Amino acid sequence: MRQSSVRGDRTRRRRPDAQDPAGDGPYESGLPPDAPGWTPPPGSGSVPPDDEGGGSHRRGGRPRRRKGRKVLRWTAISLALLLVAGAGAGYLYYEHLNSKLRKDRRDLSAGGLKKPDPNAFGQSPLNILLLGSDGRDNKENIKLGGARQDADRKPLADVQMLLHVSADRSNMSVISIPRDTRVPIPKCTDPHDGKVYPQTTAAINQSLQHGGPGCTLATWQELTGIYIDHFMMVDFSGVVEMADAIGGVPVCVDKNIYSHDRKGHGSGLRLTEGTHSVKGVQALQWLRTRYGFEDNTDIGRAKAQHMYMNSMVRQLKAGTKLTNPGQLRDLAEAATAALTVDDGLGSVKKLYDLGGDLQRVPTKRITMVTMPWQYGPGESYVMPKPGEAEQTFALLRNDTALDGKDAKKKPSPAPKASTPKSELKVVVQNGTNSSVSGPVSGRASVIQQQLTTLGYTAADTDSALSTQADTTISYPGKAARGDALAMAKALGLPDSAVKESRSVSELRLVVGNDWRSGTEYPKQQGDNKPDKAPESADALNGEDKKACMKVNPQYTF
Repeated sequence: MRQSSVRGDRTRRRRPDAQDPAGDGPYESGLPPDAPGWTPPPGSGSVPPDDEGGGSHRRGGRPRRRKGRKVLRWTAISLALLLVAGAGAGYLYYEHLNSKLRKDRRDLSAGGLKKPDPNAFGQSPLNILLLGSDGRDNKENIKLGGARQDADRKPLADVQMLLHVSADRSNMSVISIPRDTRVPIPKCTDPHDGKVYPQTTAAINQSLQHGGPGCTLATWQELTGIYIDHFMMVDFSGVVEMADAIGGVPVCVDKNIYSHDRKGHGSGLRLTEGTHSVKGVQALQWLRTRYGFEDNTDIGRAKAQHMYMNSMVRQLKAGTKLTNPGQLRDLAEAATAALTVDDGLGSVKKLYDLGGDLQRVPTKRITMVTMPWQYGPGESYVMPKPGEAEQTFALLRNDTALDGKDAKKKPSPAPKASTPKSELKVVVQNGTNSSVSGPVSGRASVIQQQLTTLGYTAADTDSALSTQADTTISYPGKAARGDALAMAKALGLPDSAVKESRSVSELRLVVGNDWRSGTEYPKQQGDNKPDKAPESADALNGEDKKACMKVNPQYTF
């Protein structure tokens, strides 16, 4: 089995015995540095520190050493959200917990997205970027992660998930992006030392090294066009303790699994066929396992993470876990000590409020997916799958649930226009700013002139530049919806581009990055109005109690 690796803009093949130059562990066999030839005895619960960290997604390839331990970071983050939501009035020592939270800048790029306007009911969706770093910044992290020589290396964001809660809090979608996905990373400025990192194209996990989590958030916004309210990042030092505090999470394998081979690959996970409650180190092993699940790639590992999270959420919402105040306290202590949050989410009170929002979502309306992807040249990295990745992002931008159940809502009858075109007040604004591509000059004027040609002679422009993925027409109240729909039809825009907003007093057309040239709105991929995540996203519903991981035949016993 050979492996490929992506570092910066270079792609190269790796020998089976090559060292990992990124410093995730020099021991390609997965052996810890103080025990040459060591292998975990079956069922011992020992975790090879350098083994399940990942690598490219080449089928059957060997992992880079980072991902597995980082898998737990997002789990820890999600645990923190849920535990704070369930803690209630029992936590009276907020200041103590607040002091343990670390804070950082939300967005390190110069051209961030504008937060979308609330809907007609004053509601806004909530987007939180969940990050897991592989930093070895203390003895415990080094012990768990190995690779002591990497203690001074900047961490990578090897687990990245976006949690989207709908504006009405009726549903939640979680989308994972494989860490080796090759994307544009915008120019970022480190808020701590002022160092400027120029724009580049690289694996998305490297964005964390460009100034911190705020650059990873900026990279996600540039890739997806989704405004992200907050980030939460955690390392792995408190993961085992939090897993113990939960008291066990049921997981299922379809046959016996032992994630270990004679070369030292694997997490050490050993389970017999069926359902088991895992906690502590065994939970860590489950979340780290790449070798042994499906095709031995990070895609299968992401599915295992989704299964674990769904099972854990079901238990917490059912009230079967964490009923003991001591358990809650221990989990809160571990979670807040491990978390780094953006400066807008820097208190336990805000985490508590956030958790309350999450608790309102029914388990059956939770959907977890992986970004539709495809291999790049040489299968050495992955990239967003054309059409289907953007389709998935667009659903979240439009606050459409990935489970497809929003399609059952009956649309309101389309009202007719009530104002003559020549008298309709319209303001056109250029929203093509982009931290990677830059703005297209004059777009507001071009479209304003097109509106005039179409009979909207009262249209004017706003010289302010904004950043928006999709072209939209905002209107101030129900009485203006007919006029907005008529104008959208005249321009060739879909009805989904028309949105009610309390922040406008007249029709406002923002020309987005989906319309950077010409006067004819381009036909978009997915104009068939998809209403759910594509099959390639491999969606898992939060209520699916029968989900069971497929074990790779090479790692069974």
